[in-house]
Amino acid sequence: MNIENSKGTLQNLLLKVQEQNNRSADFLASTANLQKHSDADGNPQIIIEATGGEPTRILDVNDHAFGQIAQNVEIDTRTARRLQEKVPHEYDATINALWDKEPTSRMVRTFLDNDETTGVVRAFVSDKFKTFDNINLLNSSLPQLMDSPADWQVVNGTVTDKRLYLRLKSEAQTGVADVGDKMANGIGLSNSEVGAGSVSVYQTIWTLACLNGMQTENRNRSSHITSARDSADYGLLSGEAKDADNHALELKLRDLVKAYASRETFDEVLDKMNRAHGDIIEGDFHEIPERVGTVLKLTKKENTDILNGLMATIGQSGYEHGKPLTRATMVNAITAVANNCDADDVDMWQQRGGKLLNLNDRDWNRIAA
Repeated sequence: MNIENSKGTLQNLLLKVQEQNNRSADFLASTANLQKHSDADGNPQIIIEATGGEPTRILDVNDHAFGQIAQNVEIDTRTARRLQEKVPHEYDATINALWDKEPTSRMVRTFLDNDETTGVVRAFVSDKFKTFDNINLLNSSLPQLMDSPADWQVVNGTVTDKRLYLRLKSEAQTGVADVGDKMANGIGLSNSEVGAGSVSVYQTIWTLACLNGMQTENRNRSSHITSARDSADYGLLSGEAKDADNHALELKLRDLVKAYASRETFDEVLDKMNRAHGDIIEGDFHEIPERVGTVLKLTKKENTDILNGLMATIGQSGYEHGKPLTRATMVNAITAVANNCDADDVDMWQQRGGKLLNLNDRDWNRIAA
């Protein structure tokens, strides 16, 4: 079954993941054998010294790995960025002195250029980091998605410096929570090859009028740190044993993808959204996003984002103006923020929509009254 959309999102995602996989290379090294360096323009680099027949490599450091390097020597990331900008060579000397005096074993995850001596450091993580990569996630989940009776279609997908995201909606599992509020079941997959989150599969509910997504409580994560890697015996394990560990995770993901495609789990959320249309919110229109922000512990900027999302929601064709705002309206207002935010923040806003839908009575009354 074809799950691709008209934009070719899946094909582009697969091409990028394969290209990155071809360039990916990992190096286990003690920090005593690494050098922090800054180029002529003051940009951060790491030098991996020649050893065991391997050449010396001079690698640029991306922003995510830069933060991990700072954390490794217990320097606040904002302070580290200021030092890199203002006094790069002095900052290099500080890092190198700490690495030499207090060495730790790290995995340096890279993308190498064709000459294999230059490239980019994309992660600076523990030597116990579990390398379950984006290609593993797609290989384990796509066959199940293509063979599903839910008739999945890709909504969006991307790879950032931190994570891979793939979100799909069902063409077969749809329903109406209220007049004008047609919804579809959805599923999302995400992974981080660089220590910015776990591999996860989760259920998403799409509001079809505006294609806002709300993540439900049906989520499963698998950490990138495994108990085997935490033990002194990990280095004794064969490549076959490590591959078996990844295969077990692939099987788990396969089963979860199948479970979240069930009509029953979708109908449960649809029923909650139906009831949410009856949860009236009283008070001034402009105050309500602030009340939501207080309960969800958001910043002033995020409260403004919700207000903008609310304006977009009630501005849709078919919205019945003059009717009171409800919990369902605000769920759509929150998830609407995900349509215009940074790619790495989409999941956060979709999860916040689900949190509001499932809010306990005490907190909900703080918003509604």
